[in-house]
Amino acid sequence: MTEKEQAGVIRQVLAGDSNAFEALVKAHERSVYNLALRMLGNEQDALDASQEAFFRAYRSLDSFRGDSKFSVWLYRITGNVCLDMLRRAGRRPESSLTVEDDGEELAVPDERGDPQRALERKELRAAVREGLMRLEPPFRQALILRELNGLTYDEIARVTGLEAGTVKSRIFRARRKLAAYLTAGGNFFADGPSNSKTGEKGGGDRGRM
Repeated sequence: MTEKEQAGVIRQVLAGDSNAFEALVKAHERSVYNLALRMLGNEQDALDASQEAFFRAYRSLDSFRGDSKFSVWLYRITGNVCLDMLRRAGRRPESSLTVEDDGEELAVPDERGDPQRALERKELRAAVREGLMRLEPPFRQALILRELNGLTYDEIARVTGLEAGTVKSRIFRARRKLAAYLTAGGNFFADGPSNSKTGEKGGGDRGRM
């Protein structure tokens, strides 16, 4: 669904057609759930967070001004829900290593002809997920939004309410912490995760989340 189409749906909802909101849910439910899952590390918590995020979005839809993408506004709500849940729980989230990856997010090449290589990449993805769970929630959120959701630094700044410079610093530190964890576990980034949006040099596909 394009931004223009979404704007039309939003106008319908604000005009009183509450059923129209379902189209926005269907367009974003997968990305919202994936963000929540990687923030919380637990499937049931992620489902609960997703439902709460859409509920909050519906209630505050009239506050969406259209000065950013609707997805960015929705990610901000989702991130706040997840951080609230983590604060209330007062614990490190569980690590979920059973998430099915989709090619759009992870850009994993077809390796069906190389079972050993496929196994190595599966183990690496599991290690990355575990490493993400070990990051402090604000650092985890920034890195997930950048590497998995593909947001720009300015968009992440809108999501988190931080300055763009702070976002860059937070992502840099998160990458270093994750790289240190992977190195200690026998997995490593050659030069850090690749960055398709800025052209930053990366360490090849071994570092993709």
